[in-house]
Formats: sequence, C-alpha cells, structure tokens
Amino acid sequence: MKSYRKELWFELDKRRGFVNITPQVEECLKESGIKEGLLLCNAMHITASVFINDDESGLHQDFENWLEELAPEKPYSRYYHNGFEDNADAHLKRTIMGREVVVAVTNGKLDLGPWEQIFYGEFDGKRRKRVLVKIIGE
Repeated sequence: MKSYRKELWFELDKRRGFVNITPQVEECLKESGIKEGLLLCNAMHITASVFINDDESGLHQDFENWLEELAPEKPYSRYYHNGFEDNADAHLKRTIMGREVVVAVTNGKLDLGPWEQIFYGEFDGKRRKRVLVKIIGE
C-alpha cells in the first residue's frame, strides 16, 4: 500500500467564501500515482471547512445566507467566545459545514457523483490556512 500527503494553502481576501478545490485535489491524486484507495481532504483550521456539493453560484449564496441566519457574524457581543477574537460565528459555521471529506479513488480518478465537487469553505479569512490531502491505496 502507498501513502501520499500534501498541504494546500489558501488565503481569501474576504472573511467568508467558497473555493472549488477539486482541480487541486485531482492534481494531488495524479501526483500520488494511486489508482485504488481512499482520499481524505480536511481543513486544518477550526474556522474553515471542506465539503462536497454542487458548483453553483446561487447555491453558494444560499449557503452564505443560511449560515448567516444560523450563526450571524454580528453583533460580536452575542457570543461568549468573542473576548480576544471576533470569530465565534466562524467556529459554528465550520461545525455545520464539516471538517473533511473522504472520497473513493477508482481507476485513478475521484469517484464523485455527477455534480459533486470538493470545496474549501472559509469563515474567518484574510489569512493563510491549509488543507490536508492524504491518500492511501495502491
């Protein structure tokens, strides 16, 4: 069995956003040489997420609206966590959207459904954050 590990780095210029990282993850798979196995992709920061969904701008805006209703950024004073920081909402949004995805690797390709794409979700941006890609298989 082979193992592959790589860190992808992202820095959004705004507080929140979604980035389709499927091409970068596919490149990792190609670099790994693994044809059959499992790929783990996870955010290495507690205020960021990795998830699978459709790459549609309207849906991304729906996510933004829905998350902001569930855990509004402001007023900062509404959260016990916000003492030295102002990102309690980002922690909650990450919990809802998830930490990682696991994708089957079949015949050297990501075994995704027809519309599925892998996304990096940023909820407290304007600084560098990393995503781990770990692949095991043969």
